[in-house]
Amino acid sequence: MDGVLAPYAVHGSTSRGRLHAEPPAATRSDFQRDRDRIVHSTAFRRLEYKTQVFVNHEGDLFRTRLTHSLEVAQIARALARSLCANEDLVEAIALAHDLGHTPFGHAGQDALNDCMRPYGGFEHNLQSLRVVDELEERYAAFNGLNLCFETREGILKHCSADHARRLGEIGERFLLRRQPSIEAQIANLADEIAYDNHDIDDGLRSGLLTLAQLDEVPVFARHAQTVRAEYPGIGERRMIHETVRRMINALAVDLIDESRRRIGEAAPASVDDVRDAPPLVAFSPPVRAEEDALKRFLRDHLYRHYQVMRMTEKARRIVRELFEAFIDEPRLLPTDHRQRVEHDGPRAIADYVAGMTDRYAMKEHRRLFAAGEI
Repeated sequence: MDGVLAPYAVHGSTSRGRLHAEPPAATRSDFQRDRDRIVHSTAFRRLEYKTQVFVNHEGDLFRTRLTHSLEVAQIARALARSLCANEDLVEAIALAHDLGHTPFGHAGQDALNDCMRPYGGFEHNLQSLRVVDELEERYAAFNGLNLCFETREGILKHCSADHARRLGEIGERFLLRRQPSIEAQIANLADEIAYDNHDIDDGLRSGLLTLAQLDEVPVFARHAQTVRAEYPGIGERRMIHETVRRMINALAVDLIDESRRRIGEAAPASVDDVRDAPPLVAFSPPVRAEEDALKRFLRDHLYRHYQVMRMTEKARRIVRELFEAFIDEPRLLPTDHRQRVEHDGPRAIADYVAGMTDRYAMKEHRRLFAAGEI
């Protein structure tokens, strides 16, 4: 595998290794092994019932954190292949990047961050790292999944200086203002490509967005016009899928071209050169501007749609009231989590709430607050 990688890619033979030493697998690379551990984790299975934009019970066809993670991994592998980066590492990062997300998406995260503010706050990237380093209980010899440094680094996209100082080697780059690996950069942009374009599809499917609105967004209008011209009389659903497909492809092609240009200028000969360079994986300036315009449209017309805002407010209330109930009376927690509170205090309560699926959080809330529920 290492022989077909660019010199600036992460090579398995030069990985910084795992927190706990393990003998190598007989048939898999270390990053393939990381990917498999992520896929088999409890936190990964829970993503099936965690919100992307729409609460899980609102419909069977909307994206969840699980389907989103799979879509990110598919896009990221294609990008990595074109840039001669390590596909297995990119896939592992992509599949793990949302493991620490709360129920109810960003609404749940914001509510839990507010609750945890006196205790160090809550951020889903840090929680994803906590999941793979501490919270998964699958192996006899260690807590967590014992992933390679490079996989863990890619999971941690954002981090404050205060948190970085407490994380040791994994937080060092935030203090030194260095870049992550090329693979981590690829996974980050693949995430953006996936959620922007698939939120369009889900927004239209839900009826909260209309084609008339999207025809005012330049990047969508351009591709939709081409599809309508090539396929007169095409049905609406097919037209939407074809347009979104072309948008994703155009973004991927632009990212590959711009990244190759940047890599050519920087001429990185090693992973350390990538870390010392400016970001090497990026969209071209015109496409970046179009993506930013699309984000503003989705923010104003989908994420702030009154029906989504109603769901968001209910989600915040559920998360806040669960946290407050467990803080006030830890004996309400299941036995294993109650024992963790004795050691980790409020952080253990945040772990419990963050690990809930949408429907489990709603069920727990009913058990605690609804008359007649147990």
